[in-house]
Amino acid sequence: MKARIFVTLKPGVLDPQGKAIQHALAGLGFGGVNDVRAGRLIELELADGTGEAEVDAMCRQLLANTVIENYRVELLG
Repeated sequence: MKARIFVTLKPGVLDPQGKAIQHALAGLGFGGVNDVRAGRLIELELADGTGEAEVDAMCRQLLANTVIENYRVELLG
């Protein structure tokens, strides 16, 4: 089984990487971009029997900084 974890900054948290991307896009002539928020995707290959609660614990303890980040888990059969 596979799990995809999408980690994004919480609203209101400064995103310098997103601002750099927005600036670069404007420099390339893409002026219609009002805001950019950058995040990351983590894919895990899981052993059979690994439950969603265990993946959630992995996220809370290591994969996401829950003070400033949100995460969403997708389990793929």
